[in-house]
Amino acid sequence: MATGTGGEHVGPDSDEVYLVVRNDEEQYSIWRAGLELPAGWHAEGLRGSRRECLDHIDVVWTDMRPLSLRRRLAGADV
Repeated sequence: MATGTGGEHVGPDSDEVYLVVRNDEEQYSIWRAGLELPAGWHAEGLRGSRRECLDHIDVVWTDMRPLSLRRRLAGADV
């Protein structure tokens, strides 16, 4: 269990609110709500508990390959 900036304990079962975020390569992650998103990452729309966000990612991120690789392979004669 980690300690948050205010000294509170933050763990997977905490009441923290997260966002599902996605980058330009269509890779997903979660980010604590209220914090500025890192460059290149965009809020995907879902906001909820850590578990809710991770469950959503399990459903929507079905192809782990980066977008650039998928595009390259789609244009290749295999």
